[in-house]
This record gives sequence, C-alpha cells and structure tokens, in this order.
Amino acid sequence: METMVPVDGGEVWARDEGDRDGTGLPLVLLHPGIGASGIWDAVVPGVSGRRRVIRYDARGFGRSPEPTTRYSQLRDALAVLDHFGIDRAVVAASSLGGSTAFSLAVAAPERVAGLALFGPGATGATGLKSPEITAEIERLAKAGDMEGLVAMGLRLWGAADPAPDGEAARHLRAAIPAWFTTYGKDVTDPPVFDRLGEIAVPCVLAIGDLDQREVIDCNEEMAARVPGCRLVRLAGSDHFPTLREPETVARLILEVCEQAGS
Repeated sequence: METMVPVDGGEVWARDEGDRDGTGLPLVLLHPGIGASGIWDAVVPGVSGRRRVIRYDARGFGRSPEPTTRYSQLRDALAVLDHFGIDRAVVAASSLGGSTAFSLAVAAPERVAGLALFGPGATGATGLKSPEITAEIERLAKAGDMEGLVAMGLRLWGAADPAPDGEAARHLRAAIPAWFTTYGKDVTDPPVFDRLGEIAVPCVLAIGDLDQREVIDCNEEMAARVPGCRLVRLAGSDHFPTLREPETVARLILEVCEQAGS
C-alpha cells in the first residue's frame, strides 16, 4: 500500500508492504542521501516474510514533495511510525538514513528494537565531510553541472561501478536535486555521536571496503562506541551496499531481527 503521510508542515510518500499479520517485529527502512527508498527494492523480497515493512522517501527525495518549511529527519521518522501505529520496530538504514536511525535509538529508545546500519552517518560526528568536497559540490552546483556532480559522487561513493549509465548513477542522479531543495530546511537533529554508548539493542554496522576513506574511519569509531555492535566489512561494496550486495544486506537485517526476538 502506498500513501502520503502527514509530517510537520508537509508530507512524505510511504509504502507499507510485507506481511502485516506476520509474527515478526515491523521493519523500517531508511534510505541514504544518494538515493530514495527505491534503493531498497532488491532487499525487500529477502526481508518481508513474516513481517511488515515500512519505507518512505524523505522530504524532497523520490515521490515526496520538496519541503516548504524547516523540518527534522528525526521528527519525520517518528511521525511515520505514529501514522502506521508502530510502537517498536527494527530499523535498517543507509548513510543519511543511518543518522536518523541513530537519532531514533538515542532519543526514543523504546521505539527501536534493533539496528542494521550500512555506512551510516551520525549527528555530531566529525570527519565525515571534507571541506574540499563541499567546495567542489558548491562549484558544480553553481555551474549547473549535473553530470559533474554525478561523476564526483560516483568517484567518492560508487567505486564498485562508477559507470555514468549504471544503477548507482541512476539513483544518484535522481537524488542530487534534493541536496539543494532541502538545503537550509533540513534542521540537524541534536548530536548523538557522543551518546552512542547509550544504545542497548542488537546492532550490526556494515562498511563497504570500497567506500570513501573518511566514511570507513568514522564508521569504525561508531561501531566501537555502540555496546556489542557487530562490525561487518563488505569486500565488494562501496556506499551503495543495497545495490551491490542485496542478499548480504538482507541476511544481516534478518540476523538483527532474530537477535531482537522477531
């Protein structure tokens, strides 16, 4: 079922799928900033048995409208959970979505039963953003050079397949406009990097060996800070693990679901 979910000052597109009457805990999928919820398409068939699966497009991405007001990724995620009547769920998330997942686990621990994270961000983390990369994005954006932005993104995050007509390039090209339509409106949620030690649910954090070096280094530190977190290295992945190794991603998510008791 597809629907538009009301959020503070706007709405987001969401899909409710899988087995709504299943015995497993619901699973919520949060997408990265280099793609929309469709980036989970190859993973969903492997995780939707016996459980309800919710995924949505963050504001400005995919089928969700551009934001017209300032908003919070954390508050939007909570609004989606409330809309679907989900009190507690396992959360699987990639990159930008991982940052939201960490925020959920710290701010509303009663809502999160487990975490399966793939190259996640985290508010308050340092070292993830390079001033040189930020400057390059600004230069290419001012020049209106979409293909330059795609090539840059593939160089940084798509090393496993940097072809400009590949699957990663398609997702990236569709997501880039949201970087600018959400700029100044996406309010950073409170920092949680120094509070990761408070997380007390099953957690796996997977890193693509071909990902950006800054992401790998920071993700290693994140995994060390979360008590009991299992760190997994994906030899054939970059920052698009759901595209590169969907079966492995699905298996890791199901492992967390089992540990969470579902």
